Amino acid sequence: MRVLVTGSNGFIGKNLVVRLGEMIGFEVHCFDQSDTLDTLQGKVNDSDAVVHLAGINRPKDITEFTSGNADLTASLCAAIKATGRHIPLLLASSIQAKLTNPYGQSKRAAEQAVEQLNAQTGNPAVIYRLPNVFGKWCKPNYNSAVATFCHNIANDLPIEIHDPTTQLMLVYVDDVVDAVVHAIGQTESGLQWGTVEPVYCISLGDIAAQIYAFKNCRISLVSERVGTGIVRALYATYVSYLPPDKFAYNLTRHGDERGMFVEVLKTADSGQFSFFTANPGVTRGGHYHHTKTEKFLVIKGSARFGFRHVVTNETYEVLTSDHVSTVVETVPGWTHDITNVGTDEMVVMLWANEIFDRANPDTISSKV
Repeated sequence: MRVLVTGSNGFIGKNLVVRLGEMIGFEVHCFDQSDTLDTLQGKVNDSDAVVHLAGINRPKDITEFTSGNADLTASLCAAIKATGRHIPLLLASSIQAKLTNPYGQSKRAAEQAVEQLNAQTGNPAVIYRLPNVFGKWCKPNYNSAVATFCHNIANDLPIEIHDPTTQLMLVYVDDVVDAVVHAIGQTESGLQWGTVEPVYCISLGDIAAQIYAFKNCRISLVSERVGTGIVRALYATYVSYLPPDKFAYNLTRHGDERGMFVEVLKTADSGQFSFFTANPGVTRGGHYHHTKTEKFLVIKGSARFGFRHVVTNETYEVLTSDHVSTVVETVPGWTHDITNVGTDEMVVMLWANEIFDRANPDTISSKV
């Protein structure tokens, strides 16, 4: 399917073009600011579907709202009509189309052009009234508070918030692209009002606080809950604004004659990750826990794990190495240690179910 994307060099356009380029069966044609209206008809003639993302929202002159939103959409609809074919048209409009400001009026006029095309020809169309869209490649200091906050905080620049209680309705760009890709080629003959879900409602103050928390996690090592929902989307957006010289950051290394210990990542309620090394013949550990548990994975070298029950004195040992992927778990009430029984440095990954608390370490020295 040949898909024409107008506004292909814009924020949503870039994300959509990349996604379509990943998929088998799509050929993407682009129309952006470098094109003229003279080229539009030819591009429409060669297309099987059109995603209309081009528009104006920050004009130098207010009249650009009409030319860039209403008039351009009318020209696009006329080009589709001139083909004599049904070419599914997907329009990115705005929730401001319900308002009477110049921008909203121009977006409503664009919607009406699409409605008229459908009424006259039966050409299938989907109109999306989008709230604020955020995600990678959105232009900062333009029309997105999320983009501005992410860019400025990632680059150690100040942000300005006049009213932190101001609520924003947001959709994530990947969800917008998902909705559009799903609709392409599946549009029925009528006019549909498309939806993008989920829609997030969050205050400016909460957005800023969350993004600062992302930045601070490199110091505290405590990760935010970035696995689902808006926090996941905001985190991906924030990281996308990091300059290349901030792609990497250093961790604190604790070393002595035995080897090295490095904390890597901590979580608020699911423990922490670290790794340590041990030189040949070195034994580390020699303690037990009442509640704390740990998981060890040897990723280089050979190890002997020793265990002794602190009450019954029952003993047990586990031999493992980097030739197998064996997780060794410590058990409360069993003192344990790990010895490098190989001839090279040993490297071990370690997960503990809680962040280490120096005031209450739950670690009691006891030889195996």
